[in-house]
Amino acid sequence: MARILTIEDDEWIAGEIVRALSATGLAVDVARTGREGLVKAMSDAYDVVTVDRLLPDLDGLKIVSTMRGAGIDTPVLVMSALDGVEQRIEGLRAGSDDYLIKPFSADEMSARVEVLLRRRPRSEPEPIVLRVGPLELDRMRRRVTARERNISLQPTEYRLLEFMMRHAGQVMTRTMIFEGVWGGAFDPGTNLIDVHIGRLRRKLEAGGEPPLIRTVRGSGYLLG
Repeated sequence: MARILTIEDDEWIAGEIVRALSATGLAVDVARTGREGLVKAMSDAYDVVTVDRLLPDLDGLKIVSTMRGAGIDTPVLVMSALDGVEQRIEGLRAGSDDYLIKPFSADEMSARVEVLLRRRPRSEPEPIVLRVGPLELDRMRRRVTARERNISLQPTEYRLLEFMMRHAGQVMTRTMIFEGVWGGAFDPGTNLIDVHIGRLRRKLEAGGEPPLIRTVRGSGYLLG
């Protein structure tokens, strides 16, 4: 069953989207804020994302551009009351695949989602256990081990490690990490990422293991 993520703060509209898409046999998750939606979208666990352009906490196009910057190619349908040609062009240039003007009919919205579903090639489901070298993360049990040593992580540390393991071998900038894990606009003046990376490193290397997370000077961090 295809999975759809709907990022919509209006409860009534979100309900209509869920009813329309569920009626066609699709599984629909709803995020009521932009930040929540960004975190879910960055998991790359969905076949299509629909996003409201005018979210109160985070512009819908920022969500799209962040996804594309992180290499997430999930098809995105932007929904907006902004119906000018310039706004539609802006939406497409941000990386969205389609742009639907509000108010819209449920049938048209469902049809556009079906078209986007056909565009994305089917891939193998993401494994429950992520592995990078000696490091294992069991997403079902939320358990992390390294060389058979159990590693206890705080919720944010766990999300940070999972995000980096999903992008193992790729240099992740601080902006990509912040937006993917914390779900907000990155403040260059904060040391929040460095602090959490430091804590994560100490826990991963507590048994004397060689470093798994490397600093790439002037770029960011690399796991693997």
